[in-house]
Amino acid sequence: MAFIDPHVAAQIERLELPFNRYGLDPYGIDKAYLRGFFSFLNFFYNKWLTIDAYGIENVPERGRTMIVGNHSGGIALDGGMIIASLMLDKNPPRLAQGMAEIFLNNTPFASTVLSRVGQFTGLPEHAVRLLNDDRLLMVFPEGARGTEKLYPQRNSLVRFGTGFMRLALQTGTPIVPTAFIGGGEAIPTIANLYRLGKLVGAPYVPVTPWIAPLPRPTNCQIYYGESMTFEGDGSEEDSIIQGYVEQVKARIGQLIEFGVDNRSRRDFSRPIPDSADAVANIPSSEDLA
Repeated sequence: MAFIDPHVAAQIERLELPFNRYGLDPYGIDKAYLRGFFSFLNFFYNKWLTIDAYGIENVPERGRTMIVGNHSGGIALDGGMIIASLMLDKNPPRLAQGMAEIFLNNTPFASTVLSRVGQFTGLPEHAVRLLNDDRLLMVFPEGARGTEKLYPQRNSLVRFGTGFMRLALQTGTPIVPTAFIGGGEAIPTIANLYRLGKLVGAPYVPVTPWIAPLPRPTNCQIYYGESMTFEGDGSEEDSIIQGYVEQVKARIGQLIEFGVDNRSRRDFSRPIPDSADAVANIPSSEDLA
């Protein structure tokens, strides 16, 4: 039997989800899978990568919420660690549900495991249903473009998609801007193999100095900013939606700059800056190319 961390088991029992007597919720999320999955993540979160989360109180204790973050590192390490943060460090814990890449759901066994722990194919109808049920949705608007960033581009932002903003407006969901710092150091990508990726059914295969995209022990930080709300119903003109998206991107860029500065100073005692000070001056990967 797989080792189950006692803290993980206790946190899962505190989840405010409608589990039935068999430990299943209406989405098919399974407590047994959650215990094993988060015990596995807990090792990386607390032992291998040692993650520090700041501003986690900015994530509402309940109700529909959208976590919107940046990608950092050759694989979606950031997503797993944010999910772990909200389960292990949040009081009460919350299960962040992400929209998995379609290729993962086509991978043998992966689709079953992902669905049992609350991660579903990134289809709009799935996201709408989750938010209307007052769930916590995790979104990375950079998409696969974000995980393609090479080591020199690790703290930059690429173009954001706009679908998350229309979704937030349609469902009246507040957005918590989030920055993940250190993924590029944990998995420093020096090249992406696109042809090999096609052969294995993935967009690409990242290459590190030690070849395999496996994380090395690194201290990483997660910064949760103050929630942002926007007026509208999702049917606004593209120019308005794009303006809203740029505000979120600027705020995440501000959090990235703040986090990178903290790492260089080795000073993590400073309070997270107010969102009113956010400016869109974080470099893009094109600027750093």
